Amino acid sequence: MFKSGFVTIIGRPNVGKSTLMNNMIGEKISIMSDKPQTTRNKIQTVYTDKEAQIIFLDTPGIHKPKNHLGEFMNTEVDEALDDMDLVIMITDESSKIGPGDEYILEKVKSMNSKKLLVINKIDKHSKENMLEVSNQFEEYGIFDEILLISALTDVGVKGLIEKIKEYLKEGPMYFPEDYLTDRPEKFVVAEIVREKALMYLQDEVPHGIAVEVEKMKERKDKNLIDIRATIICEKKSHKSIVIGQGGRKIKGIGKSARKDIEKLLDCQVFLELWVKVSPDWRDNNNLLKSLGYDKK
Repeated sequence: MFKSGFVTIIGRPNVGKSTLMNNMIGEKISIMSDKPQTTRNKIQTVYTDKEAQIIFLDTPGIHKPKNHLGEFMNTEVDEALDDMDLVIMITDESSKIGPGDEYILEKVKSMNSKKLLVINKIDKHSKENMLEVSNQFEEYGIFDEILLISALTDVGVKGLIEKIKEYLKEGPMYFPEDYLTDRPEKFVVAEIVREKALMYLQDEVPHGIAVEVEKMKERKDKNLIDIRATIICEKKSHKSIVIGQGGRKIKGIGKSARKDIEKLLDCQVFLELWVKVSPDWRDNNNLLKSLGYDKK
């Protein structure tokens, strides 16, 4: 019997949602960093084997919005919770349930779907600490099961996939077995550049940047793609930080991004990066829409 179904992954910012999803499907689709709110869009990825097809929705971390971009991100989460076969809430090794978790628990509580709690980052703390966290969540009586994993070190991830299959019903293969994501290559390329910018830049800059891929063109008779992308920031002072002294920062971003993009596209890439200032772009509906962050 072949099974299939739709699974939403939700949680606070920076608990490892994207790391887990990338691990489960075996490809880097969602970007990762140690900065909260790294994921901005709802991203659909597909895991397929001989027994089942699991359609995952990775969502932005739930947070209190401060601008139109933040409102869009929370809307993405709300939409991802509709009509799911299974909801997976991810939390980490924190020993206390904070306001962020409580807010998500209230959302999950009212849903009719089956629910799993996944406690991530068990490689960072003792088994006793993990059990303490597990017991605190178990008292809420919301979840069908609680699992402990480390998405980074792969501990418990295969077991999680098998557990997800148990909750799915018999169903069709919705997508070809080699299908990985609903996002176009341009989107993934822009996200890779943004990930590398998050790695290279200071803490006050990352939330104020976006990346727009303006050109992706394959050269005739050559296994080479020319890509031109622009890093958008909110302040002139941020532009100088992105570029760095003597252009070091943007060169580092470009070099690191190019390696991952070449793996994604399986060819050589010539990557050209530019930086421009667009004040308050996170509240600019027209720009947000062009960047894929607004449905209005």
